[in-house]
Amino acid sequence: MTDSSILWYANRATGAVSLVLFTVVVLLGTAVRLRGRLPGLPRFGTVTLHRALSLSATTFLALHIIAAIADGYVNITTLDTVVPFVSDYQPLWLGLGTVALDLLLAVLITSLLRARLGHRTWRAVHWLAYASWPIALIHGIGIGTDAGTTWMLWLTVSCVAAVLTASGIRVTQAARASRRTPSALLRTAEGARS
Repeated sequence: MTDSSILWYANRATGAVSLVLFTVVVLLGTAVRLRGRLPGLPRFGTVTLHRALSLSATTFLALHIIAAIADGYVNITTLDTVVPFVSDYQPLWLGLGTVALDLLLAVLITSLLRARLGHRTWRAVHWLAYASWPIALIHGIGIGTDAGTTWMLWLTVSCVAAVLTASGIRVTQAARASRRTPSALLRTAEGARS
């Protein structure tokens, strides 16, 4: 096996692992937002797991990017990985990956500076993670050499289904919470007293 083929396999593998890990990070982030917890873990355990997996996913993403740059089969430069749509190789699909990375970097940097920025600013920037995930997914579908394989199709469909389900639960709970107006809560409380 040549160095180039090792890098090609590493690029593919780290891309697939990144998809799975970032999907789990999105799911855990949604659970944290819903004030949920995983069975056997206190709520802070879910938050801690979310942070730890975020760092693990970021590490796999860094390996994915390094493998893509190091593999000489196609010309992907460091600049291509931070400035969207400038690459000579697949500018649209690679550019979407770059946009996802840039959004993720904004989330990572503000998370590291969270204490100095304040919760409101951090939360506003943290919403970019929800945009980063589907953009990265589209990047993988468009440029991934395994995108048409059965195993990658099932992996992608499973990740999308999981995120859509979690998002649906989140939207449903938010809608229910918004319907609970102060007068409705007062009537509920009065009904409980009678």
